[in-house]
Amino acid sequence: QVHLVESGGGLVQPGGSLRLSCAASKSIPSIYRMGWYRQAPGNQRDLVAVITKGGTTNYADSVKGRFLVSRDNAKNTVYLQMNSLRPEDTAVYYCNAENFARTMKYWGQGTQVTVSS
Repeated sequence: QVHLVESGGGLVQPGGSLRLSCAASKSIPSIYRMGWYRQAPGNQRDLVAVITKGGTTNYADSVKGRFLVSRDNAKNTVYLQMNSLRPEDTAVYYCNAENFARTMKYWGQGTQVTVSS
């Protein structure tokens, strides 16, 4: 069983920055795509940003230019640098890892990000 462990959430003022990290408990050669989703109360879980093993990225329109996803394949870790945070970014952020065919999916336990003055 693979576990994804997230860290780095918390409370930040509007305009501030946070960096999330997610480490897999062991190497999974079949994992192709790693990234982040978020879920606010009453909403569905939505894509924030993902990155493939080769470094191709995809971002939600709402975070383009403010968030940066990166990955260290040697450490089985994915990061999310969040800048210029807004109150609407408040949500539980979940780490995700999946294979190319999306038939194997792993989720972290979630980390709360709150943007408020």
